[in-house]
Amino acid sequence: VEVMLQPTPALTWVSTGGILDLYIFLGPNPQSVIRQYLQVIGYPTMPPYWSLGFHLCRWGYTTTTTTRKVVERMHNASFPLDVQWNDLDYADKRRIFTYDPWRFGDLPQMVKEFHERGMKYILILDPGISSTSPSGTYPPFDHGLKRDVFIKNATGNILIGKVWPGPTAFPDFTYPETRKWWEDCIRDFHSKVPVDGLWIDMNEPASFVQGSVEGCPDNDLENPPYTPRVVGGQLNSGTICMSAQQNLSTHYNLHNMYGLAEAYATNRAFTNVLGKRPFVLSRSSYPSIGRYSAVWTGDVRSDWEQLRFSIPAVLQFSLFGVPLVGADICGFGGNTTEELCVRWMQLGAFYPFMRNHNDKPNAPQEPYVFGQKAQAAMRSALNLRYSLLPFLYTLFHHAHTSADTVARPLFMEFPTDPNCQTIDRQFLWGSSLLISPVLEEGAVDHLFFFSLGQYLLLPAPLDTINVHVKEGHIIPQQEPALTTTASRRNPFFLTVALSAGGWAWGDLFWDDGESLDTYEMGNYCYVTFIAGESQIVSDPLRLNGALDGLILGGLQVFGVPSSPHYVLANGDFSVCFFTQVLTVTSLALPMSEVFTVQWAL
Repeated sequence: VEVMLQPTPALTWVSTGGILDLYIFLGPNPQSVIRQYLQVIGYPTMPPYWSLGFHLCRWGYTTTTTTRKVVERMHNASFPLDVQWNDLDYADKRRIFTYDPWRFGDLPQMVKEFHERGMKYILILDPGISSTSPSGTYPPFDHGLKRDVFIKNATGNILIGKVWPGPTAFPDFTYPETRKWWEDCIRDFHSKVPVDGLWIDMNEPASFVQGSVEGCPDNDLENPPYTPRVVGGQLNSGTICMSAQQNLSTHYNLHNMYGLAEAYATNRAFTNVLGKRPFVLSRSSYPSIGRYSAVWTGDVRSDWEQLRFSIPAVLQFSLFGVPLVGADICGFGGNTTEELCVRWMQLGAFYPFMRNHNDKPNAPQEPYVFGQKAQAAMRSALNLRYSLLPFLYTLFHHAHTSADTVARPLFMEFPTDPNCQTIDRQFLWGSSLLISPVLEEGAVDHLFFFSLGQYLLLPAPLDTINVHVKEGHIIPQQEPALTTTASRRNPFFLTVALSAGGWAWGDLFWDDGESLDTYEMGNYCYVTFIAGESQIVSDPLRLNGALDGLILGGLQVFGVPSSPHYVLANGDFSVCFFTQVLTVTSLALPMSEVFTVQWAL
């Protein structure tokens, strides 16, 4: 379907065929429209906790030695890194479900080492299955042939396209047997290389030849009465023939759902193999993919315009029920500059999914390659993100259970403020954090809205990204570390922004971070925090042991009018400081028990 906006105002819909089911969601406000939409397509999945950490990837980490050095240099420079990735470099002759015996011969050992560091490992998995390996040498194709899992051309033979390994066949994920075969492939590979996540790329599906190596028939499906303005001018440009045969229908009817069908198959297979929450990242997307997969915004360029465009791209996916989304930090194509990469890391620290990913021919852009000032700014942004992960994880819980948005456009939070309707250079996390990134080269001040409609100019030198807490909110945080494995054991602290009346509220969802269906099974902790009348009280509404041994180490309270005479924590005097903000330190209050922190003015 092609949809065009007219100034009238009106929408013009032109469809290439099929049945149109139109759903009208009446709101009355933006958040309820999103909730009504997600009641149709399904609420998003709950991600594993570690997937909210920092991910690092590059096409061009050519050996296990190179990949290990990247991790070593990241941690030696005190940059948090949870997940190391490999692009197609790892694969033998670029064939998926293999690894290169010369350059990646000790891949299983490397993954084991990463796990011992408390890290995770992800690699790329394209759907194109190499079709030219000698018979008996490449089981994914041999078994797929026997089990009849591949898409056929109009004459009933296997359709052969061309992707990275050369001639390839394409699995038909609408066929139940294909999904079983795909699980067998993943299970077999995982038994050798215990990967923690799968990155499904090229799944539009993409092909380097038009239609197939033999071309496509001249018929109405390949040349319909109307062709939308697609790249290449034909529906089969850069992909497979529209008249190709799949289990459910022709590819013409199923093309846009190919990535969704693969994401569903990969999520289900990987869940069965792991026995815990899977992580899947998909390039192609379709309504309801957020139930099975994260998404990134594709191969963006390293420039300031793409940095700015990444915000509306991420926010749109949020509205579409895909909260776990981000853009390639510092850009994928072309060379970044130090300033651009710093500003992108600061913005990327507030993408729900945070990955720095770079293309083979470009200048390196790992955080440790830059000058000390730039590194300090990036480290600061990363540590801020890691400190906020309990809050971010709680937002994902609300997205999963209530269809709330994680990264949120301002118009959703302030629907009656007309100024907020056009803002796409700032965004919120939940309803309580406002993120105002610098998006122009050389800028050290940043102009932005308050919900009262005021413009304010704030300083934002290279080491600063402006983040503001909305009054009346309590943000649960945790001392950062180099991995979430370590940070999840650290003391919590609270950031409290009192309202004008002296009140605030916040909450924390906490489980083991990886088990399946913890909310549905009641296997989690949920704690609320309430501030008012010069005190903060926690209320653990549900406990399952996940918070045992974890403590509240401190808190900071904004909006206390003057220095208190004293502070009591569960009745005992506590260390506190006051410079416009009340800071309470050296606490050791168990998170799994009710606690009260009071101050006397």
